[in-house]
Amino acid sequence: MTKGFFMALGMSMVFALTASPSFAGDAEKGEKVFKKRCKACHEAEVGKNKVGPFLSGVVGRKAGTADGFKRYKGLAGADWTWDEATLMEYLADPSAFAKARTGKATSMTFKLKKEDERADVIAYLKSK
Repeated sequence: MTKGFFMALGMSMVFALTASPSFAGDAEKGEKVFKKRCKACHEAEVGKNKVGPFLSGVVGRKAGTADGFKRYKGLAGADWTWDEATLMEYLADPSAFAKARTGKATSMTFKLKKEDERADVIAYLKSK
């Protein structure tokens, strides 16, 4: 085998190990986590805002733009669209995320510390 073959093999392994992470969560588990940890402030149904905005359709929606929700603080003027990666980061530490992205504090201070729970909640929200 040639040196080029091993070089190509090594590069493909590096790419495979550093490719975008997969956030394959379980929507059923995510619904349980959502009801236990998120439902007090958020609703998963369209247009039903609580203390926080409704989260139906959040994946793919520009941050800070839920219809009818006007109380955004740390996400007002946000310049990103929610995807799995940004939600994973945000849910881990909303305050740090908002300050880093907008320079403002957010009202959401609850941290969803377990990565698998965050992935499950995201899978659930994607199903809404």
